[in-house]
Amino acid sequence: MLEEIGWKRGGSPELRLVPGMTALNACASLVGAPLGHDFCAISLSDLLTPWPVIERRLEAAAAADFVIGLYNPASGRRTRQIVRAQEIIRQHRAGTTPVALVKSAYRKLESAVLTDLDHFLEYEIGMLTTVLVGSTNTFMFEGYMVTPRGYTNKYTWDGAALPGQTPGRSLVLSDESGTAEEV
Repeated sequence: MLEEIGWKRGGSPELRLVPGMTALNACASLVGAPLGHDFCAISLSDLLTPWPVIERRLEAAAAADFVIGLYNPASGRRTRQIVRAQEIIRQHRAGTTPVALVKSAYRKLESAVLTDLDHFLEYEIGMLTTVLVGSTNTFMFEGYMVTPRGYTNKYTWDGAALPGQTPGRSLVLSDESGTAEEV
């Protein structure tokens, strides 16, 4: 809209950008650490984005093994999109893949359900629900949904690099005296 009215930086109206927490991060914090590695967010609302575009995004995200956050998964009249999303994702994930359904995160009617890809459609899903679908590396631990960073693919438990892996380098900072300190 600002572009359409010819707005320029420093002009009126004043523009302020304020950092905040996304609904995806709020929802994730209620169920564990599902966003510990690569993830994406996709809206299933086809009011502003054509459905074929949304389907391509779902296919790409599922094939690339992202944790997928689904916004606007269903409404009173719009229920087929979440069913189709499940069909697409199941082509790339096991039915036991963890799924979290979080409604109204950090609001009065907050609720969170942990289930799996085969069964999540058995629960009530509406416009206030955010659906978090795990990657192939996501697992449940003590009632939490966890997606590890992948360090176990690179290092042993004692910190040595696995065969064929290059160990990471520590950052080195110099203090005021010029002495290097590893961090």
